Amino acid sequence: MTNDLENISYGSIELRAKQVVEGFLSGLHKSPFHGFSVEFADYRAYNSGESTRFIDWKLFARTDKLFIKNYQQETNLRCTIAIDDSLSMCFPFDRKSGDFNNPNKITFAVYAAAAILQMLYKQRDAFSLGLMSDTIDFLSDTKSSISHKKFLFTLLEKLIRQDRKAFKENTDISPLLHQLATQIHKRSLVVIFTDLLSANENTDEFIKSLQHLKFAKHEVILFHVFDKNLEENLEYKNRPYKFIDAETKQELKVNPTEIRDKYKEIMTSCFEKIHSACNNMQIDYVECDINKGFDQILIPYFYKRIRMR
Repeated sequence: MTNDLENISYGSIELRAKQVVEGFLSGLHKSPFHGFSVEFADYRAYNSGESTRFIDWKLFARTDKLFIKNYQQETNLRCTIAIDDSLSMCFPFDRKSGDFNNPNKITFAVYAAAAILQMLYKQRDAFSLGLMSDTIDFLSDTKSSISHKKFLFTLLEKLIRQDRKAFKENTDISPLLHQLATQIHKRSLVVIFTDLLSANENTDEFIKSLQHLKFAKHEVILFHVFDKNLEENLEYKNRPYKFIDAETKQELKVNPTEIRDKYKEIMTSCFEKIHSACNNMQIDYVECDINKGFDQILIPYFYKRIRMR
């Protein structure tokens, strides 16, 4: 796997992530953003051989001496980003995976995760990445280095480039969240990207897995990734369609306009139950329409990070 990753450039993921983060930060009002980083404490003399990253060059221009800025870390945050990488996340299937401007669900989740990773790196927080379908397909170490960020961006690039046939058809993330709760470092921030389609089949078990994360003292943000037009509102033409479940292969021939109201009632009931449970557990539940951009991701993350200082 490592050799394959080394042959893939992560440049486009990094570039997009930086653009998303910089655009988001430039749009924030100065006062709520003030202090959302490590705080400057004092100076110390620069020692030969140290990194020049934190040299105060303006002070050098005035004094002709090299000084390093010392910072007071606000938190010792560790964050694990978990992405549902099952086949249903490739919907809408007619959209090219990796298309930043017209994303399917997995593409949206990947770029959103990359943006959060970029913000974590800027804050010098430690981060890890997990990919989940019916098993934990991948779980990285938790680090804060640029080489670690590069490795994860390369992995994300590979994920959105791979053929749809490479995605697993089965999804069951509830037991995987139970596993994650005990496997990662205590008191971590856990960020989950999923379309909740497996949770729809066993809502109670999924809620129990979230309870386990909270019991293990983790903070949680649940990003529900979906296409609101097609998956919630069934905005299809008034004619018969053949719908095929991407994971079970079950087929249903139906006119969407005839089932729209009942369908929305069932789906809304399921997701409202999860939303209500999240509120009770103080978990941030965020609806993420893939057609609406990335501020809907970064704003909840930003305020969660503020509350954890």
